[in-house]
Formats: sequence, C-alpha cells, structure tokens
Amino acid sequence: MFKKILLVDDDKLVLNSTRRYLEGQGFNVAAAGNGAEAVALARESRPDLVITDAEMKGLDGFALCKALKETEGFSGIPVIIMSGRKVSEEDILAGYNRGADDYLIKPVSFPVLLAKMKAVLRRYEGVAEKTEKIRKLGMVIDPGGRSVTLKGEVVNLTRKEFDLLMALITEEGRLLSVPYLLETVWGYDPASYNDPHTVGVHVSSLRKKLGAEIGAHITSVTGHGYKFD
Repeated sequence: MFKKILLVDDDKLVLNSTRRYLEGQGFNVAAAGNGAEAVALARESRPDLVITDAEMKGLDGFALCKALKETEGFSGIPVIIMSGRKVSEEDILAGYNRGADDYLIKPVSFPVLLAKMKAVLRRYEGVAEKTEKIRKLGMVIDPGGRSVTLKGEVVNLTRKEFDLLMALITEEGRLLSVPYLLETVWGYDPASYNDPHTVGVHVSSLRKKLGAEIGAHITSVTGHGYKFD
C-alpha cells in the first residue's frame, strides 16, 4: 500500500518539484500552499506523514505541527519540518518540543529527505507493532497512543523523548551506544552525524520529566552510551 504524504510549502517551485520527486518514489502526495489549507487536507486525506515548511504566513510549520499533534486522531502522524534559514541547535530542539519528528535545512537533498522519511515511518511502524502497554516503576507506557502516565498523571514527553524512552525500556539492561540511538531514534547516519550532545540533552530532559527516582534508572557509561537498569 502506498504511503500518503501531505506536503506543505508556500513556495510553489519547491512544492511542485518535491511533489514530483516523491510521486516518482511511489508515494501518494497531497500538496498545500499554507498551514490552514494543510489542516483541511489532513482531515480529508489522513496522511501517513506530513512534511512542512517552517516559515509560512499565517499558520507556520511549527504551529501546524503543534496543532496536528494536539488534535485527537492526528497525534500519531509524524511531522518533518524544513527550514529555509540556518538555525541553531536550540531552534531545532524547539521544533522537536513542538512535536516535530525531524528537521531539515533547505535546500534539501531529495535522497536525504527520502532517507529521513523512511527512517521516521519505520520508527512509527515499529512502535505501532508494540500494542501492549508497558508497566514499569509506576509508569504506564502506551506505545499505540504514544503516551506515558506516572502514578495516574500524564507525563508530557516530546516525540523524541518518547522514542528514546521506548528504545531504553524495550532494551532494558542493554548498553545502547550513542551512534545506535542517533540512528534508531533520530534517523541519523552515524557515519555523517555522531554528536553525543544531541542524545545527552534529551536524556537529561527525560530524566527530569520522569523524576529523580525513575530518572536514576537511566544510567550513562561515559564514552559509550546509555541503558535503563
């Protein structure tokens, strides 16, 4: 079955060229020129993945991502944001905090975009296959609903924090290297990107949100990686 992609960009040249490329790769593509139009198309087409420009008039890519992630029935749709300007790591993390699953800087290499899309879709499909809730240390992790509750209270995790927790929990006791986490959680090619700071920042945030008691179970081995004990 062909995957349905919702492509959003107010630059018609970028929109049309990207659409033609993705259709040539076997995807069904719905295209929107702005965020408001994208919301309406999302309701109609129920896409498997949304790819949106960051800078648009009205509802920009960040606001669109946040709106989709907070709408019932759409929270499980992955979103990739593309930006036409060079941004800092803090900007990228802000995008992740709004629910983005990956972030690309324009001009985008089509093969790189395709690789990112496949990695994100693969991660979501892998989580969707895990339907049983995981109960650990007072946490209830719902892979299907991509939610975590702790003692009855919802823990507001970003998409990357949730995927990181799932990777650690499902491989409990196993030391997961930084390259492994960058590849499985972020979809990066470790040969071209191997920055431990990216993982470290998310581990620190995850520990804080889960609280000191549970956070202490996420241990680090300097120079090697992380594991859930």
